[in-house]
Amino acid sequence: MNQAAIKIVASRVPAALAQTGTVPSPCVSVCAMDTATGLCGGCLRQLDEIASWSRMDDNDKREVWVKIGQRAQQCLAKP
Repeated sequence: MNQAAIKIVASRVPAALAQTGTVPSPCVSVCAMDTATGLCGGCLRQLDEIASWSRMDDNDKREVWVKIGQRAQQCLAKP
């Protein structure tokens, strides 16, 4: 997992959740799936979350951002 990218996406979680308009994509242009976790090493989304992002409504996108925040905390807590 790319620790620098994880820190970037983790820092964006509060602003993304506070959006009242269109929820931004969590993509940080570090697209590499981690086979051990099944998550993108940059944005911490699963393949199905990436594939369906453009069809999600803003509430579903916020739910993904919540998951990203949780995943980021877990990744950053590992030594």
